[in-house]
Amino acid sequence: MKKAAIFIAPGFEEVEALTPADALVRAGADVELISITEEKNVTSSHGVTIVCDRVFQGKPIEEKDILILPGGMPGTKNLQAYEPLTQLLKDYHNRKKWIGAICAAPMILGELGFLKGRKATCYPGYEHHLKDAHHYPVPAITDGHIITGRGVGAAMEFAIEIAGNLLGAQKASELRNKMVVPPLADHY
Repeated sequence: MKKAAIFIAPGFEEVEALTPADALVRAGADVELISITEEKNVTSSHGVTIVCDRVFQGKPIEEKDILILPGGMPGTKNLQAYEPLTQLLKDYHNRKKWIGAICAAPMILGELGFLKGRKATCYPGYEHHLKDAHHYPVPAITDGHIITGRGVGAAMEFAIEIAGNLLGAQKASELRNKMVVPPLADHY
């Protein structure tokens, strides 16, 4: 079973966190919501509080197939400032393991230099944080081991993009059909 970790910080965007979580569970993956605070309860940028599966607090994370960063403000800045997460991202990037980020969160990957020369997308206005990436204003895009999504309205496409990379095209197609998500026109 494929395993995913979604990191949750105060001020996260709830649709960008929970859509991939729900879709990946439906597709058969094991998903863990991980709080970067000392509490399992974390409040979103819109005042919605969720209960995470566990807290990070620098404790070892069981090996995952993908690390996922939702956007939202100030959630993205809180994720970016959390050094244990930054170190984990560097480790996964160095090993070319899957990393996904949506909305403002691709700025974290850009600032770390992970997007140099890659295709990427992000929330409009954050393109300058992508640091030498080739920006595409599409719902979701994969380049190498990095998957980026544009924003809240693209959360389902981001989730399907992750499912396709992690579980295969057939599983992504089944997920799209089960969740009644219309196909996108070829956007590349």
